[in-house]
Amino acid sequence: MARYTGPRVRISRRFGIPIFGPTKYLERRNYGPGVHGPKSRRKTTEYGEGLNEKQKLRYYYGLMEKQFRGVYEKAKNRRGITGETMLQILETRLDNVVFHLGFGNTRAAARQMVNHGHITVNGRKAAIASFALKVNDVIVVKNHNVSRQLATKGLEVSASRAVPDWLSLDKEAFKGTVMRIPTRDEIQPIANEQAVVEFYSR
Repeated sequence: MARYTGPRVRISRRFGIPIFGPTKYLERRNYGPGVHGPKSRRKTTEYGEGLNEKQKLRYYYGLMEKQFRGVYEKAKNRRGITGETMLQILETRLDNVVFHLGFGNTRAAARQMVNHGHITVNGRKAAIASFALKVNDVIVVKNHNVSRQLATKGLEVSASRAVPDWLSLDKEAFKGTVMRIPTRDEIQPIANEQAVVEFYSR
């Protein structure tokens, strides 16, 4: 599966936010990358602002351009507010839910757990990170030593991160359940989804 493997701190510094998680470098260098980073830059155009918001979301959820465009197209064809629907699709991806449950301490780690077959959904193996979860779907870490060790380590590292209200977690059973679809207020994205919709609508 295609994924971004380039420099992560550079991306976070470009947008001024910790897209891939907290980093001390962003605190020490709170300006853009490159030799001209500390200097003021030209005003961003409306197109540039939309592009930046799209890139923030894309990197945040770990999607390539073709995958992210597919999410937008799927959201556009559904009833409701396109931007909010797009965020709900992204949030209910299997890799993202595994991350929220704490089995993986980062989205990249959660995606790797899924891709390597450590996760089941409703009792069946689910090795596709983009698997779309629905209400009442049950996510369980396989009862194998390696799988449980990975999940235990993830739960320990992410202990300070709260599980969203739309999910339930049973740590003892290494099991999580999708209680409902998250609302826009619960998602709290790092980017303006409406700007992304307008960017793709051009």
